[in-house]
Amino acid sequence: MKAFVINKYSKNGSLQLTEMNVPEVKDHDILVDIHATGVNLLDSKIKTGEFKLILPYKLPLILGHDVAGVIIKVGKNVTKFKVGDEVYARVRDQRIGTFAEFIAINETDAALKPKNLSMEEAASIPLVALTAWQVLVEKAKIKKGQKVFIQAGSGGVGTIAIQLAKHLGATVATTASAKSFDLLEKLGADIVIDYKNSDFENRLSNYDVVLNSQDKETLEKSLKILKSGGKLISISGPPTPDFAKEIKAPWFVKIILSLISSGIRKKAKAKNVDYSFLFMKADGDQLNEITKLIEAGIIEPVMDKVFPFDKTNEALSYVESGRAKGKVVIKIK
Repeated sequence: MKAFVINKYSKNGSLQLTEMNVPEVKDHDILVDIHATGVNLLDSKIKTGEFKLILPYKLPLILGHDVAGVIIKVGKNVTKFKVGDEVYARVRDQRIGTFAEFIAINETDAALKPKNLSMEEAASIPLVALTAWQVLVEKAKIKKGQKVFIQAGSGGVGTIAIQLAKHLGATVATTASAKSFDLLEKLGADIVIDYKNSDFENRLSNYDVVLNSQDKETLEKSLKILKSGGKLISISGPPTPDFAKEIKAPWFVKIILSLISSGIRKKAKAKNVDYSFLFMKADGDQLNEITKLIEAGIIEPVMDKVFPFDKTNEALSYVESGRAKGKVVIKIK
């Protein structure tokens, strides 16, 4: 099968198109003929080696986390799916590789594709929607009437998180450039702040939850808008010792993460704010819940561009540019 791989970690290197073996199908696996895959900033961060401490992959490595396609083979112990089912998934860590023609994934990572979405639309959903779900439903436990600040509202996570937070009954504030205001208000944002001309920390106060996806400076500014007892949940770091425990990292990784997150944890504690880091995980059951919301018209995908498979490097570069509004997708079939 054709696949785009990295042979070494590199900031400037491009992915190499190569021939690889079709993956082996284990007892609990489904083999998916990939029709489309989503592109995420996580793919770029893995390519550069930014996450090699917490995600040590063997090289060469096929990148890609999101998949939509058709099952062509099932392992002997598979009970949830059959050959011919249309599915979508965020593939679990250590088994990524959706920038390819086929992938074998554990059946518990997958869900039936929403009936009202195309393959390309479905491929745009899993990683960003599961991130939003795990931040807002699982960690923050958002309740009706709470106030939520979602940074970078026009990004992949932001466009889904705004819709989910509104569905949960929250008042939602976000940041974006002025040209994205109409889109974000349509998605349900109550307050949209032009990050180029206004400082959110001077406009917002007494918030219950912040979803941080930006840099260290923005993370620290976010503390200023949270109420006592509020939650600051970051998907862009720094990771914490609790996260190291969660992933059963070696002792030295725990020490490193403790050191790099000590500053923000101390500042959060001083304000009686709970700081945590979230690295989203594959979860087919949660994806089934998201499917219900999509089929009910409560959440809709927001897509920027669809690239052909042979333009995978251009797709990744476009995501890295930060210009995308919503998701970038690669059409493979």
